[in-house]
Amino acid sequence: MSAAETPDPSDRTDPSDRTDHGEDGSTLLLTIFYGFLATTLILIVVAATSLYLERKRLFTLADGAALAASEAFTLDTTSGTPVPHLDSATVSAAVDRYLALAPHDGFEGFGVSRAVAVDNIGASVTLTASWRPPVVSLVLPTGIALVVTADARAAFGGR
Repeated sequence: MSAAETPDPSDRTDPSDRTDHGEDGSTLLLTIFYGFLATTLILIVVAATSLYLERKRLFTLADGAALAASEAFTLDTTSGTPVPHLDSATVSAAVDRYLALAPHDGFEGFGVSRAVAVDNIGASVTLTASWRPPVVSLVLPTGIALVVTADARAAFGGR
C-alpha cells in the first residue's frame, strides 16, 4: 500500500467529538398543523353526524305521514267484497292533518313536495327541508337540500 492510499488517523472523527444537530428544528409548526388537522376532522365528523340525524328526523316524519295517509282509505264494495281505495286528494288531506299534529319546527325550508296515492291502496309522501352545518356555515352558506320519500300501503283484511 502506498502512503496516499492509507488513511490518516487524524482525519478520523471520534463519535464522541461530534456535536448533535439532529433536533435543531422546531416542533411548533408540526404541532400547529396537527392541531388544525384534528380540529378539521372533528368539525367534519360533527357536520356529517348532524346531516345524518337531520335526514333521519325528516324521514321519520315522512314515514309517519305516509302511514297516516295510507290508513285514510275508503271502502269500495267490489263483487260483495270490501276493498280499500285511496285517492290523491285524500292522501294529501291526511298528510296535512298529520303534519299539523306532528312537531316539525326544527326544519329549515320544510315543505311537502308530493303526496299522492299509489295503485289506489298506497300512499307516497315526499318531504323537503334544508340543512346547514352546525358549526361552520361559511363553507355551505345555502345549506344542503334534503329530500326524502316514504311509501306505505293500506292493510285491510287479507290484502
